[in-house]
Amino acid sequence: MAQENKIIIDTYERAREAYLSRDLSQALYADGEVIMADVLITLHGEDHRMRRRLENRLYRRDVFLHYENDLFPGIIRETLDPHVAAGKAELVSLSHQLMMNLAALTAGVDRPKGTPEETFWLYDYLMIFIEGATLVHYKGDKQAKEAEIRQALAAFEEEFLAPGITRRLGLIEEFKDGRISEAELPQDVLTVLLRNEDRLNLTPQVILREIAFYLLAGAHTSATAFTRTMHHIFQWLDQNPDQRDKIQSPAFIQRCVHETIRLQPSSPVSERWAEKDIQLVAGPAIEKGSRVIIDLIQVNRDKSVFGDDAEAFNPERKLPSSVPEHGLSFGLGMHACIGKDLAAGILSRESSDSESHLNGVVTLAVNSVLADGCRPDPGDPPEMNPSTSRPYFGRYPVIFEKT
Repeated sequence: MAQENKIIIDTYERAREAYLSRDLSQALYADGEVIMADVLITLHGEDHRMRRRLENRLYRRDVFLHYENDLFPGIIRETLDPHVAAGKAELVSLSHQLMMNLAALTAGVDRPKGTPEETFWLYDYLMIFIEGATLVHYKGDKQAKEAEIRQALAAFEEEFLAPGITRRLGLIEEFKDGRISEAELPQDVLTVLLRNEDRLNLTPQVILREIAFYLLAGAHTSATAFTRTMHHIFQWLDQNPDQRDKIQSPAFIQRCVHETIRLQPSSPVSERWAEKDIQLVAGPAIEKGSRVIIDLIQVNRDKSVFGDDAEAFNPERKLPSSVPEHGLSFGLGMHACIGKDLAAGILSRESSDSESHLNGVVTLAVNSVLADGCRPDPGDPPEMNPSTSRPYFGRYPVIFEKT
């Protein structure tokens, strides 16, 4: 058997060019097909263009502003208030519950009961789906875990997805009959898919996986960024106690979010298959069939781009206008993360106090918990997750104590 040819890319300019190449397709989730088969992020070519074009209709600035200004604040308070009242929380669990509730809204996963028990059921499914997408990093019995994930998908479909589909199909018929306006249809991914089911040739199983993917991607990446941002801010406050007032500024918090995502991207690597022979201008030559591994940890710490202190957390870092503050963590080109502006917002290099400024859900959540007096539990230090090779926190105990 021929040895697989691997190309490692670890500089900013080479990574940028690779991301923009139309001849490199997604390769990162080959072991996670139980969840990731035929979802948007794994498609390439015409299928990818058609589905992304449709789903992009939802991922617009005006829709995001509607979410941020009208919908998300209530969900954030609903999720946080019980923990604030208790005076303590565990950030990994809290962040996933919070971001799951926000991601469910955008994906189209209804929570008709609105009870804590319903949230916990959905949370259990979410955590299993995350294991499916990152199965390549799982340290246990992968075959047994895949069977568990398939069972969870079937149960999720029955309990959450099927009733949501029935409700949306009814609303779509009402719209077609002129009984409701288009503005009264849900603004979520599931509704977009159902309205274009025939055009995209979507099977029920593809719709199931697509919604599960949007739920896990929206929740897990944002939750991970949230916890890591909080950790960086806590460390920054310890080192800069005289600058505590800065954390009252949403613009500064958003810079902390972007700097955290640069240093610690949700996935430390991005992988692509070469669909044909490619010669990158910045090098190297890539043969068809090669696996291209973009080392985002190194790319985002390229000193020629991010400065001599590229490995340090510096939310006030000055960069050229052509370089995003979050580095290349969200990718570029046709496979760039479709939800990056929803998660991290758009960083303004001027004033960002306007109601039209897009903060992103991570910034909104960090602002909220800091305003509630969140700080690390001095008697219970954070721990890393031992079940995965990725650098995730397993526990991060905090207390709420306003001063």
